[in-house]
Amino acid sequence: MSAPAIHPPATEDRPRPQSLSELFWAFTWLALQGFGGVLAVVQRELVERRRWLTNEEFMEDWAAAQILPGPNVVNLSIMLGDRHFGARGALVAVAGMLLLPMLLVVSLAAVYAAFAAQPMVVGALRGMGAVAAGLVAGVGCRLLGALAKHPLGRLSCGLIVATTFAAMSVLRLPLAWVLPVVGGVACALTWRKLPA
Repeated sequence: MSAPAIHPPATEDRPRPQSLSELFWAFTWLALQGFGGVLAVVQRELVERRRWLTNEEFMEDWAAAQILPGPNVVNLSIMLGDRHFGARGALVAVAGMLLLPMLLVVSLAAVYAAFAAQPMVVGALRGMGAVAAGLVAGVGCRLLGALAKHPLGRLSCGLIVATTFAAMSVLRLPLAWVLPVVGGVACALTWRKLPA
């Protein structure tokens, strides 16, 4: 039995990247905004602003990107680039994610090395940690609405969310244990609910 298609085929009236250069600059802009936590930026850019993905598609793709080795957002860029333009799109999207941000980070690292001991710099970086946590929490709240359409229903999804939160925050279990166990159970339960 083959797995059902997760995403419907793209239609002409649905927004999508129109060229490789649009894809490159979209992911470059996305990466340059991603200070302190890229999840919030990725969801806002790809779902709310560009509408290349729905909230449901974003959740599915982000979940797949998380279980693959490497940075989540790079994995997501590869998937979207490949979906719209094949291997060339995957390479262009990754180049957009990494090229200019890498040059910026190397420059900032040189500046940081010169001023790292300054109390103002230390305080600013600590303050940004709270902002990053708020961004991630905000995206989590926005994505909760997409769970209403999930095949498992709100109650089961809520239990999975609570179990994951408790395992990571309360029990402080490593992600390498939580993801395959809780994620595996969630995948198996969802698979059973999907139509054949």
